[in-house]
Amino acid sequence: MTLAVTVAQGASNNVTFRNRIINGTFTISQYNGTSSVTPSSDGYIIDRYKVENSQASKLTYQQNAGSVTPPAGFSNYLGTTVASTVSIGAGDYFLISQPIEGYNVADLNWGTANAQTVTLSFWVRSSLTGTFGGSLQNSANTRSYPFTYTISSANTWEYETITIAGDTSGTWLTTNGIGLKVRFSVGTGSTYSGTAGAWAGTSYLSATGATSIMATASATLQITGVQLEAGTTASPFEYRQYGTELALCQRYCYKIATSGGYSTYATTGMFISTTRVDFPILFPTYMRASPTGTYTAANTYLPSSAGTDFTPSAVASVSGSACPQAITVTFTVSGATAGRAATLTDLSSTASNMIFSAEL
Repeated sequence: MTLAVTVAQGASNNVTFRNRIINGTFTISQYNGTSSVTPSSDGYIIDRYKVENSQASKLTYQQNAGSVTPPAGFSNYLGTTVASTVSIGAGDYFLISQPIEGYNVADLNWGTANAQTVTLSFWVRSSLTGTFGGSLQNSANTRSYPFTYTISSANTWEYETITIAGDTSGTWLTTNGIGLKVRFSVGTGSTYSGTAGAWAGTSYLSATGATSIMATASATLQITGVQLEAGTTASPFEYRQYGTELALCQRYCYKIATSGGYSTYATTGMFISTTRVDFPILFPTYMRASPTGTYTAANTYLPSSAGTDFTPSAVASVSGSACPQAITVTFTVSGATAGRAATLTDLSSTASNMIFSAEL
């Protein structure tokens, strides 16, 4: 007997890649590894997660901060700790966010009559209790949905689910720009707080009356298992293989690092002139857009085929196609011989790195 099976098609029924969040387990940490950081400006702290704060250097972030035991099935989390207390003003905000590329949410059909409902789920733990907040927003910050969730017991992992009706209004990008932003607030003032559970045509970052950890010294909030999927209920967290999750992260950030001690991480360079050396860099995956490059120059040199070492300056330029898999990195030097080969090598015990960013 032949058994016929029909599988319904659609975003809410996908067996794999249900989760639109990348690095929901906070396992990939190219930017800072396991080190704690207290950022003085907005930016990415762990792969695919950025901080947006109205005041600098008030919070410390770290993968697995405080060595808290994660929920069952998870090995990592992002920990946030108040480094300097703040009395929240009307225009203040302190956020952890993930911008999601438009290609990855295009099927949700937001901004149309066919907009799909989504469910956000995650595990969270805090030293404080109360009603916490966050929001979903479009790229222009002209449409937003404030949401709330409740932490009932201090220093206890709790599972949260929030179902959000898809937005039938506004403009939602479906390209390689920001399709939507998922934001978690640890403190937001009245200017950027709105009524929970409803779409609004303005920029709300959290819900009115949500708990702030910012006034409590050393207050903490930890989060892991973040998932955003189409549908009205939360499904079990979608685990992806490490290599798959790393490749998804490398579309936005690719880090080449050495451990020091004569480690080499680029071997095909050439001195183009007495003051210029070029290195082609091949990425493991196509990046979202043409990246920018930063270089940690300390204790790193460019040995030439003639046996002479040159200390390079910062990256002079990064060139490539609009969505590259390979680019050329140019360094500025002095006194080189044009036409000779070069390698990029650590000549001490101090590690160095290059980071290529095509973040949203």
